[in-house]
Amino acid sequence: MIGAIEGFGKDEYLQYFSKEKASIAVKIIYPIKKTRIAENLIDTKIAPLMSRIKTRTQIRFEVLKDAKYRVYVSHSSEEVYNKLYSMLKEHKSVYTLCLGLSEHIANYEFIGEMEAVCELSDSEREVHSVIPEKELIKISFEEGKEYFSETVPIEMLPNREVTEYGKILFEKNAKCILANVSNLWRLENGEGIVFM
Repeated sequence: MIGAIEGFGKDEYLQYFSKEKASIAVKIIYPIKKTRIAENLIDTKIAPLMSRIKTRTQIRFEVLKDAKYRVYVSHSSEEVYNKLYSMLKEHKSVYTLCLGLSEHIANYEFIGEMEAVCELSDSEREVHSVIPEKELIKISFEEGKEYFSETVPIEMLPNREVTEYGKILFEKNAKCILANVSNLWRLENGEGIVFM
């Protein structure tokens, strides 16, 4: 999505947002709800007139319902960062934003720019973003919270080959997690986040 806002093509955006160049954290705003939808797919490459295609393949997709996230971004390139800041502030994007498939159009709201300070990992603190497992030292499981972990792509080559997968921990109902993590960043608004 960040690459789409800036106008980087699908073959080039990964070189600008590698772990060495960009730090990205994600906060879940609305509880995670999923639903399954059956869609009929057609092979658009075999016929010039798609209406004449009689064979369809029905696939069940799992999709997120009412998804809302907050994405925190820091970038080593001042040029890339300044362009992103300008595009976000003016609510512009070069390409249409989507969550996964092109049919799942996304929108965004710019919240603002904040300073962040790294805190030492000396105790458990509230973490408001998803937590990469590699950053987790200790977690305090609290009653009334639902904890999940998922394996996600962390790093990809420009040809979209995944070179690193990682597990992330999150609370399904958008609540913070009480944990000791190795690199917690404290924002001006008091939130604690962990970059992936």
